[in-house]
Amino acid sequence: MQSDSALRLVWIYPDLLSTYGDQGNVLVLEQRAQRRGIPVETVHVRSADPVPESGDIYLIGGGEDRPQILASERLRRDGGLHRAIQRGAALLAVCAGYQIMGTTFGGEEGQPVDGIGLIDISSGRGQGRAVGELAGEADPALGIPTLTGFENHMGVTRLGAGIRPLARTAVGVGNGDGTEGCYTGKIVGTYLHGPALARNPGLADLLLTWAVGAQLPPIDDAWFDRLREERLAAVLPH
Repeated sequence: MQSDSALRLVWIYPDLLSTYGDQGNVLVLEQRAQRRGIPVETVHVRSADPVPESGDIYLIGGGEDRPQILASERLRRDGGLHRAIQRGAALLAVCAGYQIMGTTFGGEEGQPVDGIGLIDISSGRGQGRAVGELAGEADPALGIPTLTGFENHMGVTRLGAGIRPLARTAVGVGNGDGTEGCYTGKIVGTYLHGPALARNPGLADLLLTWAVGAQLPPIDDAWFDRLREERLAAVLPH
């Protein structure tokens, strides 16, 4: 992000991938940036449009099987997201969008479908559907609190070399191996809905820090922190 320009958020394919309120992730980033005096420009990129390469944070949400396959095909052909990440942009990919970022994912009948190969992960179909609350301790290297949200998917995701789990699950399924999501560089993938950034403002601020390239001034989240602690107490095992 240039110091004299607005923070540019790019919401990818809302016409295909935007279930469970995932567009709320965009709204949270807008609000938390603006509360710190950071001007924001948001671009909504429909699936018929090219993905711009000049964004600072890219976001992609969840969706059903057929829209997921179409989104993967179009992103592979377009190439704009790859070029943006190579330029240093950040990315939050949720659920179906998370799976698309890898090499393969499970299609409508469980058949392997090509992802866009942005990161070294692969996904397939699990034994059953994971539905319900999802929470886990974030990787300590990220410096963010316990992550929480809800999941609704049939995916099992395997992480390749150099890809770190975003969290270790305490409740829920996540990747299917005791971990949830992943991160590498400035890329975060997750099965968390909620929306994820509304439930986890620390993760939102991490993305903003990556994009701005500097530590952000704190903002008062005391009221939210109290609600969050109550929610966690109700969800986490005792």
